[in-house]
Amino acid sequence: MKLRWKILIGLLLLLIVLVGGGAIYILTSEPPPARIVAAGPTGQRIDRDGVFGNYFPASGEGLRPAILVLGGSEGGLATDVTRQAIALQERGYHALHLAYHNAPGKSAKLKNIPLEDFTRALDWLKRQKGVDPDRIGVIGYSKGAEAALLVATRYPGIRAVVAGMPTSVFWDGMSPENFAISNASSSWSEGGKPVASLPYGLPGEGPGMLAVFDKGLARLAEFPDAVIPVERYKGELLLVCGEADILWPACPMSEQIVGRAKAKGAPAVSLLRYPDAGHGVMGIAAGEEDKSIRMFAQMGGTAKSNNDARRDSWGKILAFFDAALSR
Repeated sequence: MKLRWKILIGLLLLLIVLVGGGAIYILTSEPPPARIVAAGPTGQRIDRDGVFGNYFPASGEGLRPAILVLGGSEGGLATDVTRQAIALQERGYHALHLAYHNAPGKSAKLKNIPLEDFTRALDWLKRQKGVDPDRIGVIGYSKGAEAALLVATRYPGIRAVVAGMPTSVFWDGMSPENFAISNASSSWSEGGKPVASLPYGLPGEGPGMLAVFDKGLARLAEFPDAVIPVERYKGELLLVCGEADILWPACPMSEQIVGRAKAKGAPAVSLLRYPDAGHGVMGIAAGEEDKSIRMFAQMGGTAKSNNDARRDSWGKILAFFDAALSR
């Protein structure tokens, strides 16, 4: 009997070590490297002074406005966002597609990303030949929209922001430890300190990841400092959301942004809502068999409904920038 108990206890201890080791590995391991798309014939790779990205300068004479282009949680320099930067270049804007995580010299995980990474990029962009430093805009979607609002509420002089599939709060960092330990890290930092953030909820019933974010938002009263202070931003703001989004509740959070801006006396916020589109509502329309379009269709809506929303919203985004960044 004594030998049997020793064997059982030994097996139990081994199981604990294996499970604990597996958990530690999951919590501490780095995500796979993100895709880094080449700048192509009309762009140039930038890797200096803490700025890593692809720069697409506009052609033509005279000073022109410039736009900082931000992708989402995919990290790196993705194809879908590169298309946006090139389309803005073709429209006559200088466009910097910035990599802010999971790229050379950047954090692999989307946690405690320094605000200073974005301010350095904007400072660099404003110094470029042909850029009018008084006509600067930012566009981002998903976590890039969260980053765009972080920057807009802290960096003076931005005149126009487009936030696709946005959030009304700053969330905990997107790394496994935050799903196990609330407030283990923020998505963002400022001056070396984490920006106040909202913890995720537990997974539950319903499509996609909605429960995780809905349950997090239900606790917002406990974390009031996590709300994005949109009233600090005095420029033009356009939000784009799809009501069929199953990744996170982009349209309800857009309404929260609109409501806070109104309540706090901030400039009016414009909102484009698309009932049949999901988390792929904003970007450049592409073939329905395109990998990026198919990926977004898995997060709400269909490839066709997301593409239709992209065609409509992109034209309105360009018109918005044209008006907001005019002389």
